[in-house]
Amino acid sequence: MATKIFVNLPVNDLNRSVTFFTRLGFSFNPQFTDENATCMIVAEDIFVMLLVEKFFKTFTPKSLCDATSCTEVIVSLSTDSREAVDEMIGKAVAAGATTPNEPKDYGFMYQHGFQDLDGHLWEIFFMEPNAISQG
Repeated sequence: MATKIFVNLPVNDLNRSVTFFTRLGFSFNPQFTDENATCMIVAEDIFVMLLVEKFFKTFTPKSLCDATSCTEVIVSLSTDSREAVDEMIGKAVAAGATTPNEPKDYGFMYQHGFQDLDGHLWEIFFMEPNAISQG
């Protein structure tokens, strides 16, 4: 079985977050969705669990940071083209996100990011396939 990744993010308003990410083209697994959480499908083995803050707190004794003023993590997702990066950022901004930085073009890699409705940072990038060394 392939390793799967589940990123867990606290959200203030689950329905608002689902609406936002649906506008970006993501879908959700209804089997793992209720009033406390939903499972956003990013790819075959990549998922983001959006958890209402009160429910999220049941998984950790630590206090939650305010992602609108502190950086907790940057979730980075690759795309198939530079145009796909710009398209995703456009969808995010149209759905209410902000862009804390200008796009960056390194020649072999192009990236741009957005801050979602709860302040989480998302970096969308395209890397030229021949730039990745297989070691």
